[in-house]
Parts: sequence; structure tokens; C-alpha cells
Amino acid sequence: MAKTTREVLDQVKKDNVRFVSLQFTDIFGVIKNVTINVQHLEEALEKGKWFDGSSIEGFARICESDMFLKPDPETYAVIPWLNSPDGNTARFICDVYTAKGKPFEGDPRYVLKKVLKEAEAMGYSYYTGPELEFFLFKRENGTLKPLPHDKGGYFDLNMDLAYEIRRDMSVMLEKFGLDVETTHHECSVGQHEIDIKYGNALKTADNALTMKFVIKAVAEKYGLLATFMPKPIFGINGSGMHVHQSLFKGDVNVFFDANEKYRMSKIARSFIAGQLKHIKSMCAITSPTVNSYKRLTPGYEAPVYLSWASENRSALIRVPAFQLERPKAARIELRCPDPSSNIYLAFAVMLKAGLDGIKNNMQPPEPVEESLYEFDDAKLKKLEIGQLPPSLSDALREMERSALVKEALGEYLFQKYMEAKWEEWDDYRLHVSEWEIDRYAQIY
Repeated sequence: MAKTTREVLDQVKKDNVRFVSLQFTDIFGVIKNVTINVQHLEEALEKGKWFDGSSIEGFARICESDMFLKPDPETYAVIPWLNSPDGNTARFICDVYTAKGKPFEGDPRYVLKKVLKEAEAMGYSYYTGPELEFFLFKRENGTLKPLPHDKGGYFDLNMDLAYEIRRDMSVMLEKFGLDVETTHHECSVGQHEIDIKYGNALKTADNALTMKFVIKAVAEKYGLLATFMPKPIFGINGSGMHVHQSLFKGDVNVFFDANEKYRMSKIARSFIAGQLKHIKSMCAITSPTVNSYKRLTPGYEAPVYLSWASENRSALIRVPAFQLERPKAARIELRCPDPSSNIYLAFAVMLKAGLDGIKNNMQPPEPVEESLYEFDDAKLKKLEIGQLPPSLSDALREMERSALVKEALGEYLFQKYMEAKWEEWDDYRLHVSEWEIDRYAQIY
């Protein structure tokens, strides 16, 4: 049951809250904030709190900049590291509204809500479980350099600073109400992963936003930088955001069928087919930066080829194993997204593509359980296995042609996103890098 304004205000008083952080994201998923005194919270809950949206990436123009933040009571939490005898600080994640009281079409959270309603109209609830990987870097003489803070490897048990930091991160996340399931060291030096409980997509998107906020704050306490940049160091694995997904009808997981291969139902297979069909046009959302495509290359455990399987971790979509007596655990795992994405938009296009597969009764190709990295071009062509776009510019061209992505995002956000990302690509294309100086300056 949703919390009432009165219930929230009573809890705020009990928690000795003096200031309230109203959080939301721009179209890139960067967290934005407006802080208000607690005496203005009731008005914000009922009517929204005004802010100027003209300077937020992808938001309103100067001539229509008046916008309002409406806190979602379900996202209330006290920020643990801002406790004070003078009064604590609480956090709400907000929806963005126009001056006319309408949901703002450029609000990524609203975009996800729209597609979730489409799924609900078909009788489905969309569940997700994102796995966010990140690096912890040292600062040298106050300057950031990509210097990993440890030398650990995959699942290593190192009772060092990394263990202590992940423990503190878990404690802080639990204080925000997140159910932390596992934490561990990832493959690369200085790389980590914290996994939270699978659940409703809007809630897990909010939780992922909270994770980024908390992880960065705890890292700062230790004098480190936590980064969700996909490929910060050449020659080692980058950071992904594998997303586990399933559809439910009430309490029934409709992806489960004990009589089918992998125990995946026909609905699940159509969902897979829809995502495989549209993944190229979704890539500029799920892998949204120039740097993302330096992660998506063969040899570093990141998927490149459009296929699905169970055991094969080179596949784009994987069906993780689960116990037969736990049908609710049936799910698929999309492995190409990375944590630089706006998770609200990523979930929206992923769900939209899967629903399209169901609506049109699409069927996926046969699964491939061999390592795709060992296939030559001839074998890939024979099996009709395509590839993800090799760069952000290629991904943007795929997205430009996609009616499905445009419908998922809405005309307004689609155009704003395209404009901003083409500008990012041009900045990158024209930039002269240190690699170019080292490579060419003395030769020519």
C-alpha cells in the first residue's frame, strides 16, 4: 500500500529530518538534486517543488523552464552519512512535472512508467535484477588517475581495504532499504560488484540510482573515486550491467515452462526474439557512450554477437540455471548494457522490445552453446549471427531508424537524446588524443 502524505510527514518528524534532498536524473542518467527545508516538504508532496529545468540536459528550453519535482513517498530514506544533532537529511526520488501539472515527457522515470503501463495492459509485470560493476580508483597528489586500489581478481577473498569498503557500502545501502544479496571482487584489478534483490522494474531502477549515489559517497569517504565508466583501463575487462529479466502475471512467472528446453516458455522465447531483433537500435541507450564500445569487443567477456544460450557466456542473452522447485527464478539475462546508461531508459527500451516479440509471436534462432569468439566470419555468416554496432555513431544510426525506440522514448526525449549524443560523438571525433600524439608526432 502506498504511503500517505501524513505517514511520510510523521516518519520525517520521527527521524528528526531538517533538510530534504529531491533527486531526479537528466536524460543521461546523471543524478540531479534540489535541497529544501523540511517545512516545505508537505507542499512538495502535494503540489510539487518548483525548479528551473532549462539548464538540465534534455529538459526544457529557457522559454518554458518552469518545472516541478514531485517526491515519490515510496523512495523516502534518511541519508546516513548526513546525520547531525541539528537535524538529519532525507532523500526522495522525484517525478518531473510541467507548469501545467502534466508529467514531463523528457523525464526518464516517466518514460519507464509509460512502457510498464503497456505491459500491465497486456497483463504483465516486468521484473529486473541489474548487476552493476564499478571500479575504485586512487587519487595521486589530488589528481585522478586510473590507478586501481587493489590487485584482487574474480571472487578473491582479500581482507584488505576493498573488503572493508564493500562492507560499508552494503551497510549504507541497507539503511536506504535495499536488500543487498551479494558483494564480491570482479575480474579486473580494482573492480567490484554489489547485487541487490530482483524486483519490480521501477523499484530496481530507483534502487540502482540509489546504489550509484551511495557507492560514490562511500568511496569518497576513503579518498577513492568509484566510477561506473564502462572501460576505464585498456587491456582488462570493463564494467557491465547484466540485467536479469522476467514477466509475471500476478505471482506466476510466465517465463517458466517445465516442459520446454531450458524451462523457458514460448512467451520467454518471443521476448528473447524481440530483444534480439531490436538490440542494435537499443544499443545507443543501453551502451550510451563512446567508451561503451571499447568494452564491447571480443576477448573481455563482453558480448558482441547476436545470439542466445544457457551455458555460453559469449552469448548476448543467456538463460541462467535455476532450480526446478523455484519457478519464480526463471529469467533471461541481457549482457550488453553497461552502468553508464540511464537505467530508466534502458529498462524502457528492453521491455518495449520484448513486448514487441510477444505481440508478434516472434521466434528466436536456435541457441548457440559454443564460444562465439572462436567462430570465423564464414561460420558467423552461415549461422546468420549478426553483431552489435562497433561504435556509438553506428549505434546512433541504428537508433535513428527505429520506430520502436522512438515510440518507447517519446518524440520529445528521442530527439533531445539524439541531438546530445551526436554532439558527444562529434566532440570525440574531433578530439586529438594522447595516443595520436604518441603514435604520429615524431613519425610524420
